[in-house]
Amino acid sequence: MKTQKQTRPFSIRDSIAYAAGDLGCNMSFALKGTIMPLFWTQVMGLSAWYSLLIVILQVWDAINDPLIGTMIDSDRHKYRRNKFLQYIWAGSIGLIIGGACCFIPVPGAPTWAKIIIFMAGYIIWDAFYTVANVPYGSLLSLISKDPADRASLSAWRSVGSILGNILPMVILPFLVYNEDKSLNGPMVFVAALVMGALGFICFQFMIKNTEVRVDTEVNCNEDQPKFNVFKAMGNFLKNRPAVGATLAAMGMFIGMQGANTAVSVTFQIYFDNTQISGIVSAFSMLPVVIFTPLARKMVVKYGKKELSIVGSLCYILGAVVLFLAPLGIIPVTETNTGLDLIIYIVAQLIMALGMGIYSTVSWAMMGDAIDYNEWKTGNREEGVVYSLHSFFRKLAQGVGPAVALTIMQGMGYVNNAIDPKTGAEFIDVNKFDWAFAQDIRFLVAILFLVAGVMLFVGLGLVYNLDKKTMDVMNAELTDRRKAAE
Repeated sequence: MKTQKQTRPFSIRDSIAYAAGDLGCNMSFALKGTIMPLFWTQVMGLSAWYSLLIVILQVWDAINDPLIGTMIDSDRHKYRRNKFLQYIWAGSIGLIIGGACCFIPVPGAPTWAKIIIFMAGYIIWDAFYTVANVPYGSLLSLISKDPADRASLSAWRSVGSILGNILPMVILPFLVYNEDKSLNGPMVFVAALVMGALGFICFQFMIKNTEVRVDTEVNCNEDQPKFNVFKAMGNFLKNRPAVGATLAAMGMFIGMQGANTAVSVTFQIYFDNTQISGIVSAFSMLPVVIFTPLARKMVVKYGKKELSIVGSLCYILGAVVLFLAPLGIIPVTETNTGLDLIIYIVAQLIMALGMGIYSTVSWAMMGDAIDYNEWKTGNREEGVVYSLHSFFRKLAQGVGPAVALTIMQGMGYVNNAIDPKTGAEFIDVNKFDWAFAQDIRFLVAILFLVAGVMLFVGLGLVYNLDKKTMDVMNAELTDRRKAAE
């Protein structure tokens, strides 16, 4: 009989530590998602290249995740604490420099040099981010096997994610924009360095306060066949909960990342206020914070799948409100109206409530998908299941902004000014007319609506671990683990 390692009981300490990990991830990730498209199109003048380059890089990014995941799953080295925590520690160090490499301000450089700088910087950042983030996501299923504990971890991860997003979204608009609403390249570079350092501190806090309670070697014995990455990938595609959760996440990122790219420009030229953009975004996150303390009890009572479906429908409602406003509810004038901003905020609050319901259980759903893999195949394969989920998420993260920028370029979002000092081309947001501003406002609504519909399809029609099935799966897995002791 295998001797069980003594661990402390699960508590709020675990949830706060896990939240700190996503705070560390998002210090860097949110900066990339909110500022990078503007930096490389408006400051560096790569608007004609950005869409193609970001798709190429996201494809590499997506391929990189399963490679790291399989490396972790096949790593049998005995680490002092845990192999997942060891990889996170290594990745967190590189994120300090990696994030800044994405924002080296050299607008006067030739186009070929800018392309090399962009691609090299992104690859460096992505390598370290993947090393930290893939094992971090896999940890949720190892900290506790109790569904309520996992719901708590997932909810607190959402809190960490929110805080990690709030810092770039709320504080940076006051620091990185000039008085004429243009982006200040050198300040963005400094901000990236600071965000990387803060992220490192958050990761170290998480590592020191994380307790692994699920035995990751339950299926490891001398007779176990050698790890096979292709078989693991095949298992993932047969894993309906993992596919459903991944499809939902892809829809969310294609729509939301694309919309967020257009949102930044919307506040520059439609609402004519870059500073308020962060405040509005932070305000729209309040429903997530309000729902988080309720997540654990509601999961126990209703189930994760059931709650997430309600969340997706709520999100669709908010997107419809945002979609209808430009179609005639708001009078069309040569300037935006206060009514439009109010409707925009209300729609964001409704969508945020839906996203809050979904996001507080989304990571726990992936933890359950890992259990489902063990239930059906006998192997957990945490790294591969999570990294393939991350693979498709990251494809969507590239496709979303690329699609949005391509549409925006077709609408006229192209280099329209030349810097007299350097001769570099850049986008001057003050040169766009009101018709373009209205089109961007309408595009934002459409992209958010796409996100909501795909969210519902993945959660409501594909993901199949409802509350009743979860009870059966957990009971059978418990019996198997007891028999293996």
